[in-house]
Amino acid sequence: MTDSPATGSAHRTRTLVILGAGGDLTARLLLPGLASLLASPRGADMRLIGVDRSASTDDAWRKRVAASFAESPSKTADTVIAHTSYVQADVSDPADLARVLEAAGPDVSLYFALPPAVTLLACKALRTLDLPKGITLALEKPFGTDYATARSLNRLLQHLVPEEQVFRVDHFLGKSTVLNLLGLRFANRIFEPLLSADNVERVDIVFDEQLALEGRAGYYDKAGALIDMIQSHLLLVLAFAAMEPPASVDAEDLRGGMAQVLRATRPWKKDGTASRRARYGAGTIGRRKLPAYVDEAGVDPSHGTETLAEMTLAIDNWRWAGVPFVLRSGKALADARQEIVFTFKPVPHLPAGLHGTTTPARLRIGLKPASLDLDLMINGEDDPFELDPVALHAELQAGQLSAYGEVLASILDGDPTLSVRGDVAEQCWRIVSPVLSAWRKDAVPIDTYAAGSAGPKSWH
Repeated sequence: MTDSPATGSAHRTRTLVILGAGGDLTARLLLPGLASLLASPRGADMRLIGVDRSASTDDAWRKRVAASFAESPSKTADTVIAHTSYVQADVSDPADLARVLEAAGPDVSLYFALPPAVTLLACKALRTLDLPKGITLALEKPFGTDYATARSLNRLLQHLVPEEQVFRVDHFLGKSTVLNLLGLRFANRIFEPLLSADNVERVDIVFDEQLALEGRAGYYDKAGALIDMIQSHLLLVLAFAAMEPPASVDAEDLRGGMAQVLRATRPWKKDGTASRRARYGAGTIGRRKLPAYVDEAGVDPSHGTETLAEMTLAIDNWRWAGVPFVLRSGKALADARQEIVFTFKPVPHLPAGLHGTTTPARLRIGLKPASLDLDLMINGEDDPFELDPVALHAELQAGQLSAYGEVLASILDGDPTLSVRGDVAEQCWRIVSPVLSAWRKDAVPIDTYAAGSAGPKSWH
């Protein structure tokens, strides 16, 4: 085990080593995120090393990095490109990992841009080595494949480095809108007292996409919408939306608050049947004609993978007792609806004589694009006693960095605030386990919907 690194050091050169440098995650998200960081005023004093099993050269790797940096050019990025290097290595081989660490030097962050099974093998190999003081380990979700494997992975990591040197990456924690929840809730007296069971009827956290499988069958067909989106991303959004005010936004206070609310969270029905699942059939989105999910390349129909998942949760604490939290995410849908919606209870009494629309008031926080809408009822223009709905709208400021840029900044700074703590990862698996069990038993049927539709007709 190593000693904990100093955080926020401004005059150090840290080496970022990407294990799995030849993969889609590296090209599509990690390198562009790093470019956005390097081009920002925050910058980063760093070196970059790419590691993969396939044979390549430093020059070929530099061209890949330069292509990914093209949209965010900067002098700092040019310096990183000029000095980056490539190491061919099998990350499950301790001898190969020792070569990687030797090339990286003492101040190093290992980013595991790898499938979960390969990440596990690499961590087992690291346990046989003497690790540099202050090394940090960044792991992509999913953290394990169920509650038991998440606990097992966490115990292995404890033998490698202290918890504050482990960065379990969930890029939703780097999204500016998710972080905006903290300011919205805890810096505005108008909202914080209202967000509780006394006033809120239900809460919906929705992340619907128009994107379909997009060639990700190797991972997605084994995961599905519940594990891919709800088990990780949306439960973390729930934690921000429902947690008690933390004493500070330091790593331990903030992550402790997240863990506390997730420990109180459970499926609405303990047998997991307060959930729904569906899979897209053939259809059209815009000008794109999509095949049925089961006919997509690389899909095994026997897996019964869902592309749309919904589950209802309860939070057993004073603030939220009795309020249903509905989490939903799906692919190949008509609209990209990505928002958090607090639906308020009706007023306890409406004075006689007021009439018209009395739809529930809602607070909508858009995740993409970042926005805020508050529904209100006011007296109408023609009839002063007729109620009309209006919405107060605000555009939320986008973050200076992309979500992955924000995450990479925290890794290079050694600040675990935006990292998923080990117990939080375990709680997320615990919460969805009854639903996964119910689905395996076919206690919840799998519905179908046409790609490009709003979902199964029976769900409306």
